[in-house]
Amino acid sequence: MPNVDQGFCRQEQFRISRDLFDLTGKVAIVTGGSRGIGRAICLGLATFGADVVVLARDRVTGEDAAARVREKGTRSLFIQADVADIAETARAAERTRAEFGRLDILVNNAGIGAQEPAEKVTSAEWDAIIGVNLKGLFFMSQAAAKVMIDQGEGGRIINIASIFGIVGSELGASVYHASKGAVVNLTRALACEWAKYNILVNSIGPGFIVTDMTKAIQEMPVLAELLEKRHALGRFGCPEEIVGATVFLASRASTFVTGENLFVDGGYTAW
Repeated sequence: MPNVDQGFCRQEQFRISRDLFDLTGKVAIVTGGSRGIGRAICLGLATFGADVVVLARDRVTGEDAAARVREKGTRSLFIQADVADIAETARAAERTRAEFGRLDILVNNAGIGAQEPAEKVTSAEWDAIIGVNLKGLFFMSQAAAKVMIDQGEGGRIINIASIFGIVGSELGASVYHASKGAVVNLTRALACEWAKYNILVNSIGPGFIVTDMTKAIQEMPVLAELLEKRHALGRFGCPEEIVGATVFLASRASTFVTGENLFVDGGYTAW
C-alpha cells in the first residue's frame, strides 16, 4: 500500500465551505493592472477580499485603478514600474511587503504585442516584446517568490498567457507567439521547482478579449468577424470573464492545482 498521509487532507484548510474563494487577508500584485484584463483582475481580487497592488507604467490610469479597488473596501497601492526593468520589479515586491506586511498572490498580466511579418521583425522589436512578456514575467515572479519563500506560507503565481501560447496564426505576431509559448512552459517549470515551497504556479490562456490591445483588430470588420468565428462561442471575450479563473487559482479552491494552463477562450482551442 502507498504511504498516503490521510491526516494532511483532514487539515482545516481543506474544509468545504462557502468561503472557498475568499481572499480576505491576502495581498496581491497585478502587473499591467491599470487597464483591460489587469484592471478587471484587480477589481475582481478586491471583490473577494484581497488587498491589491496595482503595478503599471501609466500613473493616471494606475492611480485610478487603485482608487476603484479601495471602493471595494480593501487596501490598494499603485506602484509605477516597468516589468522589463529587473530592478523595478524587485523594488515593487519589497515595497509591497513593506507597505502590507506580506505578499501572497502575483498576477503577471503585463504584456505587449505587435503585428509585423516574421521576415521583417527587427532585433529591437524582438527584445521589446520578449523583455516584457517573458523576461519581465520571470524576474517579477522571482522577486515575488523570494518574498513568499521568506514568509514560509506558500503563495500563488498566475501568469496571463494566451491561446497563442499553443496555436499559430497568420496575423504577423510571431514574436508574441514565441513569448506566450515560453510563458506556458515556464509556468510548468516554476511550478515544479517551487512546489517544495507550496508556491503554486499556473497560467491562464485567454482568447481574444475586448481591450486596447485588440482595438486595431476590432476596427477591421472583416478580420474581426473571421477571428470571432474561430471562437466556438462566436465572439470576443470581456476582461471581466478572466476574473473567475484568476480568483479560482488565487484561492483555497485550487490547492491541488499547479503547472496548469487554463484556457478561457470561448472555445477557440476546442476545434
